[in-house]
Parts: sequence; structure tokens; C-alpha cells
Amino acid sequence: MLGADLFTWKKEQAIVVRRPNDITVPDLSAKRIVLTGGSDGMGLSIASRLAAAGAELVLPVRNPKKGEAALAAIRVWAPQADVSLRSLDLSSLESVASLGATLREEGKPIDVFIGNAGVMNPPVRQTTVDGFELQFGTNHLGHAALIGHLLPLLQEGRARVTLQLSIAANGGAVNWDDLNGEHCYDGMAAYSHSKIAYGLFGLELDRRSKAEGWGITANLSHPGVAPTNLLAARPEIGRVDAVPARRLISALSRLGILGTVVSADQSALMAATTPGEQGGKLFGPRGIGGLGGLPVERKLFSSLRSPGDGRRIWELTRELTKAPLPLT
Repeated sequence: MLGADLFTWKKEQAIVVRRPNDITVPDLSAKRIVLTGGSDGMGLSIASRLAAAGAELVLPVRNPKKGEAALAAIRVWAPQADVSLRSLDLSSLESVASLGATLREEGKPIDVFIGNAGVMNPPVRQTTVDGFELQFGTNHLGHAALIGHLLPLLQEGRARVTLQLSIAANGGAVNWDDLNGEHCYDGMAAYSHSKIAYGLFGLELDRRSKAEGWGITANLSHPGVAPTNLLAARPEIGRVDAVPARRLISALSRLGILGTVVSADQSALMAATTPGEQGGKLFGPRGIGGLGGLPVERKLFSSLRSPGDGRRIWELTRELTKAPLPLT
């Protein structure tokens, strides 16, 4: 059983804080894993555990300096880690396509893909390079397009795909009439909308794979509620202070009522690495309301249960991104 670590930095030196083991991560030797959002916080904890389990870990990052710091931190815990960086900006479809081309040129099958990166609740509406509302464009469209570009490698590796949602996907709905929040923007509603779309896409990927024999299985996960970097000050999206609720969330986390940055990694790890047929499932904390606790399989959120909505979001995503997502 492997330990998980919480990484922080002080004067550019990694500090490793051990915590008790919670779930077993199997031996991942010879497995190629692509993980987005792995350079800090919960994503870095996920990355550290995958690397320690022997995976060949590919970390696509937007900020190279932050990526290099993440590599140094991972190697404190796993000195022999096989981990490397690639360039990716999920808010740019050109960048997404470029990473897809790079990995296809490398020619290595992908065994596991974890789409963990995300942006949450800009105070005012912002857009991606391609003109999409920032959360919808980054959280959903960027990841979905990347999966389309990587589909041959995912098929070759008979990959396990895990899409990291949010408990926010348990409320709200896809705003089919205003996908980009052009007519009425609310930051949290747009965040929920982006994560529901992302989840519907993941379940549709699993259905299409089963129907067409692609060999891919897709699961969903959510981390519960924890004081992750999504809630911190994010000047790059116009949020100069932490989300007001972060102080309360941090206090409840310390009391063990909510999750922590490192416990939040476990649902995605379970979804991505548990042996056996796991496609089409949602994993999240077992505590009341899914807010915290060890991960378990949970009932799909009601917003994710319509196969018709899954087909619709797949076709819309293909149309909007021009990514090579097959129509069947």
C-alpha cells in the first residue's frame, strides 16, 4: 500500500508531509498515464501516488516553472519516478491539438488518462482563446477535444479514462440555450454547467466505446469538498482573494468533517486504478452528502443519467471543437 503526500513549497524547496495510507494503488509499472492538472494541490498528490506506483507519468502543464517545481516535489517522494512534462493550455484548442499531435508522434499507447485540471468561478465572464466561456471551454471542451485527439492511443492502450467532476455537478443543469453564458452569466452556475457537460461526455465515451469495441472504459470522480487551490486567490482569472467560503471549508477540513487536499485525490485514484470492469461509474467520498471520507462508488448524479443528453453533448462538442470525435 502506498502513502500519499501533501506538497507545499517554501523558498522553492519541496516539503513532504506524510499521512496515513487510505486506499491501495496497484503496481502501475509499464503503464503510461497522462494526467492534467498535476502540478499542484490535489493533482500533485494524485501525481505523486501514480509515480510512486511505478507509472510512466506524463504531466501536461501550462506553466513550465510550476511544472518543474512539481517534478522536484514528486521526486522527493519517488526518487526513481518516470515523470515528464508536456506543454498544454486547455483554454486553447490549438494547444490541445498540438499536444495530441506530440503524443501521437511519440507513438506510445496510453493506459490511463485522468482529466483533473479545471478552473472555477471567475468573478466576471471570461472567454478562452477560441471565444468560449472560460469554464465551459477549459473544464469541458478542452479536455473533450484532447480525448478526441488522443483516441487512437487510448484505443491502443485499452485505456481507463477518468474525468474529475465536482460535487457542483449534483446541482444545476447544462444550459443548452446559452452554452457560453453570453446572455446571462453566473459564475457558479457556469461552473456546474461545465462539469455536468464534462460528466455527460465521459459517460457517452464509455457507451460509445462499448458499442463500437474501442476498448476504452470511462469513469467519473469527484473529490467532495476540500480547501483545494480551486478556492484560492487566482489573479489569472480575476479573483484576487480566496473564495469567501474557503476559510470555513478549511476549518471544517481540520475537524475532519470535510476532506483535505490529499484526501481529495482518492476518488480519482480509485476510478483510474481499481482493477476490473469499472466503466460508466461515479466515485466520490462516502461521507454524508459526498462531502468527505474514503472513496466509494456512488450513484450517478441525476443531471448525468440521460443517455440522450450524453449523445447531444458529444455531437455539440464535436461541432464546437472540430476535434476527431467519431459519430456513430
